[in-house]
Amino acid sequence: MNDSYGRELNYLRVSVTDRCNFRCLYCMPEEGVHFIPHENIVTYEDIDFLLGVLIPMGIRKVRFTGGEPLVRRGFLGFLKDLKRNRPQLKIALTTNGSLVRLFAEELGAVGLSGLNVSLDTIDKEKFKTVTRTDEFENVMEGIDIIGKKLNIPLKINTVAIKGFNDDEIENLIDFAREKNAVIRFIEFMPLDCSVWSKDNFLSADDILACLPGGAGTWEKEDVSASHGTDGPAVYYRNVHTNQRVGIIAAVSSHFCDKCNRLRVTANGELRTCLFAEKGQDILPLLRARNEEALREAVISSVRMKPKGWQFLPETQKHMWQIGG
Repeated sequence: MNDSYGRELNYLRVSVTDRCNFRCLYCMPEEGVHFIPHENIVTYEDIDFLLGVLIPMGIRKVRFTGGEPLVRRGFLGFLKDLKRNRPQLKIALTTNGSLVRLFAEELGAVGLSGLNVSLDTIDKEKFKTVTRTDEFENVMEGIDIIGKKLNIPLKINTVAIKGFNDDEIENLIDFAREKNAVIRFIEFMPLDCSVWSKDNFLSADDILACLPGGAGTWEKEDVSASHGTDGPAVYYRNVHTNQRVGIIAAVSSHFCDKCNRLRVTANGELRTCLFAEKGQDILPLLRARNEEALREAVISSVRMKPKGWQFLPETQKHMWQIGG
């Protein structure tokens, strides 16, 4: 499945819920959140039907996000059934890590191709500030469990924010190495301009300059050698330790020319771009189990996928609504 600019779209991200047990400053307001009514959230049967249409069209990998996907009842049972019924499909998960300890055995049995944990700081007080929770110890335990007990490739996703965690970059890299994880630093994206500011923006070049060891310590990986990566990260390898660090330059060097993904929100909206103001409502087609109409809707959306995104200074989209 290719778009109008020749990009092959083979990667689907599905938000299974807009609920989350965190209230991260740049993602979700602390109070007054209006969640999607349960009857309007995609069911597991809706998702399976969607994949039944998209896999023959070229989708080879699906990543489940939220909100926090592990708060949704029956989620891991659904993943096990999905992997059993569609064994060739790569299934990955993004989580805040706080509930991993409760579902470790089930997570290990799914057959995940990757597990990403969102973690912006390893300072307990700063963690409490950014997440507005006291879940730090639970997240640390979850990361330990993934690294020591589960045979799942682990990545740590860190939003780099000037004045908040730019002084932790070296410590975070050390932490990732200790946990046998690949850490990826992500530029702070202007999805919700009520919390985003140029003053707290740290560019990819800024992040690169913060990597420990100075010039000559980190070598940029050739894309073809980047372990078959299907994401937007540019990876650097430490010539002394062989550790890999990724940098996602979502703002300063748009990765749009390599974008290979579609997104479906928790209420069944198909989005071809993370920064799009709106997408196409496919929930009625999912509920009607109308394969032909759904296929046509996907093709239409793919044809209209933009070449790149534009910064909209008044945008107020939240990641919990789009799917992180």
